[in-house]
Amino acid sequence: MNYNEALAYLDSLGKFGINLGMERIEALLKELGNPEQQVRTIHVTGTNGKGSVTSMITNILLVSGLKVGKFTSPHLVRYNERIEVDGKEISDEDFALVVTAVRRAVESVMAKGTNQPTQFEVLTAAAFLHFALQKLDYAVIEVGLGGLWDSTNVITPVVSVITNVSLDHTDRCGKTVEEIAMQKAGIIKDGVPVVTAAEGEALGPIQAMALFKQAPLYIYGKAFTGQEVSSSMEGQTFTLSAGDYHSNYEVKLPGAHQILNTAVAVVAAKLASKQDSRINELALHQGVAVTKWPGRLERISQKPDVILDGAHNPAGAAVLRAALDKYYRGKKICFIFGMMGDKDISQVVTTLFRKDDTIYTVRADEGTRAAEPEALAEQIGLQAKAMHDLSAAYKTALTEVGEDGLVCVCGSLYLVGTFKKMLLNQ
Repeated sequence: MNYNEALAYLDSLGKFGINLGMERIEALLKELGNPEQQVRTIHVTGTNGKGSVTSMITNILLVSGLKVGKFTSPHLVRYNERIEVDGKEISDEDFALVVTAVRRAVESVMAKGTNQPTQFEVLTAAAFLHFALQKLDYAVIEVGLGGLWDSTNVITPVVSVITNVSLDHTDRCGKTVEEIAMQKAGIIKDGVPVVTAAEGEALGPIQAMALFKQAPLYIYGKAFTGQEVSSSMEGQTFTLSAGDYHSNYEVKLPGAHQILNTAVAVVAAKLASKQDSRINELALHQGVAVTKWPGRLERISQKPDVILDGAHNPAGAAVLRAALDKYYRGKKICFIFGMMGDKDISQVVTTLFRKDDTIYTVRADEGTRAAEPEALAEQIGLQAKAMHDLSAAYKTALTEVGEDGLVCVCGSLYLVGTFKKMLLNQ
């Protein structure tokens, strides 16, 4: 297949949706010669923050002079974004090559009685195959959904990371924080150290699984902490403390939550360094300092400031609102807001908006899961207006806030991706 044929093949798999379970991915990887066993990995899950943490760990390893792959999801504009080696997206040619190889493996395992693999399983297998062919030192693997039954959970990593746990994907991962934590704790492997910033009722299942698996557990707030020194939209400085270790770190990502995420990433990398002396102290500092992460408090322009944030659950909305209150207090804020219809819209709305905000509601994308603008506006109230043209909503918002205000595009990573595509086409 060429690149466009590979894209068409992946799109054709979208209709099979999400189907949690390990049988299909295990059969597929076995057919491919188990490429996931040919590279050292670090495994990252969590309700929020896993993308930032994955990116920081990757950059620490890269600055250490290592050859590193990164697998994340979803993509914002192109599938290629999900698979990176040494900071560069997989080329169209290599993407077509590995997807073609995986398609042949799919046809082979289905002929032997295995059910149709999902789109995410095919992408996961393609990533592992690409990483094996590239002969990497490490691959940093972000979980797609949950942990226990996620198709990435075929690896035995050198470190496991559970960033945090809150309510999201309750239709698939559990109705309570404890049930979701049990799913995420499913990535914990025998004897493999675990780093987490989970707290409260989420900690119990993680502690229980770590004890059962005899996996050393490092908990934010107990084994290590981060204390803010200074903070702005340009970034922040904080002190990381872990036992006798105290060191100041600079990070370009704004928001108090990124201090926590950075601390988790650094501790995970320090644990990996116990097995690999090439990962050094200087790399810890430089790796997090160069990290940028699209779609999370991402400022794309100024005068007025335009920020993109994928906040799609109550915890993400709380983080976004806290950052806006911190950095834009007293400023005119206009939101362009779209969400998926199966998310906790009412709680996000309650958490995110203030009575003096202006909100234009839009479709997050053209898919069937996206909530209708009118339904969103009705939930929000009088300060919201439904709009069906994203470009018109953006132009109106820019006029509304003037040079000194803020336009915030948020509610879904799908909306962030749609918005970025719109800007690219203008």
